[in-house]
Amino acid sequence: MSGLNWVKSSFSDEGGNNCVEVAATEDGTALRESDEPGRILAVRTESLSALLAAVKQTPSP
Repeated sequence: MSGLNWVKSSFSDEGGNNCVEVAATEDGTALRESDEPGRILAVRTESLSALLAAVKQTPSP
């Protein structure tokens, strides 16, 4: 998955490698941890959207 435009949150620490990066792909969305850029999780955008919606609706413990 070379050539992707990886983006991280503006809330991330500029100096550290402790954030999740996201990139749009032809088939959906790719995610990776900045400290392990070679390990990439590729998901359909609809699946990621459903997961994030469920997390937002789940009360904190």
